Amino acid sequence: MEIDMLIDLSVISFLGMLTIYIGNWILINNRRSTWTRRNYEMNRQRLQIEIDLITDRRKVEQKKSDHSWNGFRKFEISDKVKEAKGIFSFYLKPHDRKPLPPFEPGQFLTFNLHIPGQKKPVIRCYSLSDSPNHPDYYRVTIKREPPHNKPNILPGLASSFFHDQLKIGDIVDVKAPSGHFFLDMSSHKPIVLIGGGIGLTPGLSMLNSVIESGSLRETHFFYGVRNGKYHAFKKHLQKTTLENENIHLHVCYSEAGEDDIIDKDYHYGEKISVDLLKQHLKSSNYEFYLCGPPSMMGSLVEELEAWNVPVNSIHFEAFGPATVKKTSTEDNKKSVSGAETVNVKFARSNKTTSWDATQGSILELAEANGIVNIIAGCRAGNCDSCITAIMDGEVKYLNPPGSPAEDGSCHTCISVPKSDIVIDA
Repeated sequence: MEIDMLIDLSVISFLGMLTIYIGNWILINNRRSTWTRRNYEMNRQRLQIEIDLITDRRKVEQKKSDHSWNGFRKFEISDKVKEAKGIFSFYLKPHDRKPLPPFEPGQFLTFNLHIPGQKKPVIRCYSLSDSPNHPDYYRVTIKREPPHNKPNILPGLASSFFHDQLKIGDIVDVKAPSGHFFLDMSSHKPIVLIGGGIGLTPGLSMLNSVIESGSLRETHFFYGVRNGKYHAFKKHLQKTTLENENIHLHVCYSEAGEDDIIDKDYHYGEKISVDLLKQHLKSSNYEFYLCGPPSMMGSLVEELEAWNVPVNSIHFEAFGPATVKKTSTEDNKKSVSGAETVNVKFARSNKTTSWDATQGSILELAEANGIVNIIAGCRAGNCDSCITAIMDGEVKYLNPPGSPAEDGSCHTCISVPKSDIVIDA
């Protein structure tokens, strides 16, 4: 009897262990099956996202091809909005009411401005400050700027014209969007957008594009201004941060005012620096996009490189001669085979003058000598407006252009002569 009971207990124990084993096996397989289904679904979603990106890219390229234009096209100012002290946004709609081509977030428009009192049209470039997802208008945001390095002179010619003379309903001549500084929307790599002053505009276009595309890529936006009076798009930036977990806003005031409240209006009472970036970024493995004043651009690029950020992960936009990294006077002297001066002949103007390293670029030399045949926009080698044929001689670039000029030509705004030279201007 006792033996029978022991046998029964053994059987029950075995059956219990078998039941537990079978239960665990079923549970493990269910989990494995669930994990497999989830993994499959995640891979399917990733693949679908990639397919959608490729499809969207093809649609964008097709729209660009269908709706783009050569030369200048007439646009009507449909709205003019004050964003901060000395900063206005201008909404532009095509005068012919035909569709607009999309653009890459970060690109700019080139304007041909007919300013009263000027002998020739004034060419200027301004970054688009909104996403490409608005097919009925473009937007540029312009700050009234004094001439570079000359704060005591009246504000900039073109920006004053926009602020003081242009009004809703006026017509301006505009080239199609262009520029090689833009966000790669097909990438999932985390990004850091850095805007100093009005340099926030291309970064804002990129930020809005990330949000409106539904992308979840990690995005940090560092925005530096003097104080709250100059803080543009304040409510919009705060709203995007609250509504999107992947967007991180970091506002710096270099000279906060009495009415500016930290952690409400801004986050840091300092200028943007790589030390500040290191406090918020998990590593240096980001794509960095910078636009701002010369002092900020120069220091940040050097500090990022010292942080071992690959050069091809540092993207920046330069507008105006002060933002160009010029070689030193001594380096320029060496670039002309040891000679301190060379001769530059402007063939069409039938004028020859001497150049030395203190006179800047060929464009600056031309302007100083009354040569009016060269049109200049960005003055940083990005817009291609100043490309001019070299009839004889060679040039050296002070910094790489956005895109190379055709053989036998040069971007006069960022080039200097290597020897005696003849320019078709």
